[in-house]
Amino acid sequence: MNEVPLHKDLPLPDYDHLPVGTLPSRISGLEEAEVAQLVTYEKAHGNRLPIMQILEKRLHDLQGGTVPRGPHTPSTPEVNTGTPDTPQTASVPGPPINPPSQGDPTNPAQPR
Repeated sequence: MNEVPLHKDLPLPDYDHLPVGTLPSRISGLEEAEVAQLVTYEKAHGNRLPIMQILEKRLHDLQGGTVPRGPHTPSTPEVNTGTPDTPQTASVPGPPINPPSQGDPTNPAQPR
């Protein structure tokens, strides 16, 4: 029986957090052994039917002679790495705020 690979050893970074819709394009550059590794991992951990169908179809295609195409390690823009893409400044002005017509409730000198 195949040994279950560790998450850190999988060919796709953050495999568990990838959207299902992006999986076919992400595995298009993987070799047969790498897709088989994902199948083994998925069976042992989530065994999610849609994921298994995608992986098993790709594995079947590769066993039938399909050549891997696309990048071997695709980028994962939807995975949060903890750092923002664009730096934010703390002095972002908000919309102007008008006090209520009956006066400012934080100023006790004005009638309410």
